[in-house]
Amino acid sequence: MVAGLMALNALAIDIMLPALNQIAHDVGLTAEGVESDNRQQLIIFAYILGFGAPQLLWGPITDRFGRRGPLFVSLTGYILMAGLCVTLREFHALLAARFIQGVFSSGARLVAVSVVRDLFAGRQMARFMSLVMTIFMIIPIVAPGVGQIILLVAPWEWIFGALVVFGILMLGWTWLRLPETLPADQRRPLNLGNALGAYAQVVRTPITFGYMCASGIVFGALFSFIASSEQVFREVFGRGEDFVLWFSGIAGMLAVANFTNSRLVEKIGMRRISHAALLLFTGLSALSALITFSFGESLLWFYPLFILTFACFGLLGSNFSALAMEPLGSIAGTASAAYGFATTTVSSLIGMLIGSQYNGSTIPLMIGFVCLGASSLVIILITEKGKLFSSR
Repeated sequence: MVAGLMALNALAIDIMLPALNQIAHDVGLTAEGVESDNRQQLIIFAYILGFGAPQLLWGPITDRFGRRGPLFVSLTGYILMAGLCVTLREFHALLAARFIQGVFSSGARLVAVSVVRDLFAGRQMARFMSLVMTIFMIIPIVAPGVGQIILLVAPWEWIFGALVVFGILMLGWTWLRLPETLPADQRRPLNLGNALGAYAQVVRTPITFGYMCASGIVFGALFSFIASSEQVFREVFGRGEDFVLWFSGIAGMLAVANFTNSRLVEKIGMRRISHAALLLFTGLSALSALITFSFGESLLWFYPLFILTFACFGLLGSNFSALAMEPLGSIAGTASAAYGFATTTVSSLIGMLIGSQYNGSTIPLMIGFVCLGASSLVIILITEKGKLFSSR
C-alpha cells in the first residue's frame, strides 16, 4: 500500500515520457530545435515543483489531524486534476493543472513516509523502505511501456485517464484497509508557532539537516535525467522507437539495487552502504563523461556505465531518508515534509537547470552528475565530521 501511494508520483511522471513530444506539439509547442524540445521538460518539472514545497504544509496538517483524512483529500485532488488534464489544449493551462496535481500528490507521498516512520525506526525503517522502493520501482519499469501502449491504441489524453483510474484504486484501497497510525494523544496542535518550532528542530538536528541537504543536491541528477531521457535516447542515440525498453532497463537495475539494500542494510549499516554508493556514483559519472569526451557518443559504453550509475540511487535513497528521519520520530510528519521538500523542490530546480543545458550530447548531463555527487559528498563529510563508513 505504501509503495502504491508513492507510485502515484512516479506514475504521474514516467507514464507520459513516451508522449512528451506529442503532448508538447498538441498544446502549442510547435517550434523546431533543441530549445523547443527542452521546453517539453516543463510538463514534468511543473508537476515536480508542485509536489515539493506543499509538503511543508502537509507535514503539520498530518501531525495535527492524523494520516487518513489528509490522505483522502490528497487522493481526491490528484484524481480531479488528472481528469482536468484530459480536457486541456493550452500549454500554460496544462502546466498549471500539472502543478496543482503535484500539490495533491505530495500529501499522499508525505502520509506514506509518515506511516512508515510511525511504525519503524533506524535500520528497520531503511530495510522496510528498501522493500517498498523495490515494489515501487515496478512503476518506472512498466509505466513508459504502458504509456507507449496507450499511444498505439488511443490519443495521449488517455494517459491522464490512466492516472485517474490508478488514483481511484488507491483511494478505495486506503479507505478500506489503511488504519490510523497516529494516535489522537500524540497529535500536535496546528498553529504557526508549533510548525515553525518543528521545522526549526529539523534544522537544528545536524544529522537530519545534513542528510536532507545532501539528498536534495544529489537527487537533482535523478530528475535531470528523467526529464531529458526521451530526448537523449531519441536524439543522441537514435532510439526513440524503443526508448521505453532502454528506460525500463535502467529502472530495473534501480529496483535490483533497492532490493539488494533491503537484504544488506541491517547487517552492513546505512552509512557504509550509502557513503560507498555516493563515491561510486561520482566516480562512474566522471568516467562516463571522460570516455564520451575522448571517443564520442556511443550507446555501447554509455548504457552499461549509466545503469550502474543510476543503480546507486537505490543504495542512497532509502538510507539517506532513514538517517534523516531517525532522530525525529516525535514529529515524523513535519520531518518527512522537510525531507520531501529537499528531495523534490530543491532537486527539481537543480534538475531543471541541468536538463536545460542539454545540447544534443550527454556530456553536460554527466558533468552535472559529477558536480552534484561531489557537492553531496562534501556535505556528508561535514555532517559526519570527516568520518565516512561508520557502522552506526
